[in-house]
Amino acid sequence: MPNRKKKPRFVGPAAGSAVATSLLPQRRSRRLAGKPNGTIALANAVAENILAYLPPEEIMRSRRVCKRWKDAAKKTIVPITTYGFNVNSVRNYNLMVAMSTAMPNLTQLSLGHVDYRTIYDNGEDPDMQRASHTFHSLTPAVAFQDTMSRFRMLRFLELHNAPLNGRYPCLFEFSLLESLEIDDCKYLKWDLEMLRGMPLLKKLCVSGNGEGMTGNINSLRALKNTLEMVDISMIPICSNVVGNFMCLADFPRLENLSLFSSAVTGDIRDIGEQDFPVLNFLHLPKTVVGGDDSKFRRISEISEYVNTVDIIRRQRDGSIFNDYTWHLTDDSPDRYSMDFLDVLRHPAPPFTIEFVQAGLRVGWYWRNDESLADCCELNWLDPEPDRDSVDYERYTEDLKILEFGIYFFKGYHQPPTEREYRLLCEDRSRLRRIVEP
Repeated sequence: MPNRKKKPRFVGPAAGSAVATSLLPQRRSRRLAGKPNGTIALANAVAENILAYLPPEEIMRSRRVCKRWKDAAKKTIVPITTYGFNVNSVRNYNLMVAMSTAMPNLTQLSLGHVDYRTIYDNGEDPDMQRASHTFHSLTPAVAFQDTMSRFRMLRFLELHNAPLNGRYPCLFEFSLLESLEIDDCKYLKWDLEMLRGMPLLKKLCVSGNGEGMTGNINSLRALKNTLEMVDISMIPICSNVVGNFMCLADFPRLENLSLFSSAVTGDIRDIGEQDFPVLNFLHLPKTVVGGDDSKFRRISEISEYVNTVDIIRRQRDGSIFNDYTWHLTDDSPDRYSMDFLDVLRHPAPPFTIEFVQAGLRVGWYWRNDESLADCCELNWLDPEPDRDSVDYERYTEDLKILEFGIYFFKGYHQPPTEREYRLLCEDRSRLRRIVEP
């Protein structure tokens, strides 16, 4: 048989040599130059976007699925929801501690009352009486300040009846924060100057913080280009917040300004046409001349301030002084006393001014302090709306309610003199004797 030619045997490179290694099938690398390749990076981004549609508690559960989801949860910008994440129990506090490392990009957080046995760590300069009272009876929550400092992406922070005592700088160092609400935190101590750590702040609402809040509102000038709302309305009055309200007059975005519970000063007559350009609500304390609950010595002084209010509201096309009340001082020469029997039988003299509104029409009247049903005639600042206008029906309904209290002082647009008031009381008594013999 003819011999078949054998194929020459290929003699490869020695095993382990560089050439041999290059000829082996290459495993597809997940990383290129130390970075995830395009497919993996896209998958991670998709996971982050999916988690962003879930509430915080669900994200914490989802991170158990796999390592990719765990890493995605850590990078996910947690969405802003209606309620956010509310720390109102020990369970939720422990969950917040876990979130601070597993999901630090939380954007909305509400700190509340944990339970009757637990408080947060005392801050700097705590109220010693409060601290001694809670030392043996309550358990401090672990690592509160360290936990809060990890949430660097917070945009909305609410403190509602949170068991805080002292100063907590970590609560005022969120550079992305847009809204800060503090409600009923009696022992929290902080100064308006601390808001410099929140350069993007738009909304500041404080109520029930009492004497723990201090500072000059001039400190808010650091937020001039961002602030849209400042609301300091609390009981008791915060006498440690001072300054002149006009230092905020050039804030271009400020729409709502309520300083009623502060001790700021000023005079509403200082408000010029270019001041507070977009303001639609203004509530000033009685320490401001012309502010809500202000006191005047003479009836004749009122007209100047009413004209000022009218000019300001017309410049802004709104009724920013609605529900303001003014009073005569107790030592006013225009005020007169009443006999004890007169107090029981007749309406008290009308020594209080109130601004009112019927539909879109704004006006004011004098009334007494005891009852809203004993008023003088209305003094309108606006003309009556046209009968064919959309607002006319609402105007007539509101007007009926306002005019219900105009009875005893009907025909008087300002408080009657003492002599006129006595005559009104005598006429009322005479009429009663006739009707009720």
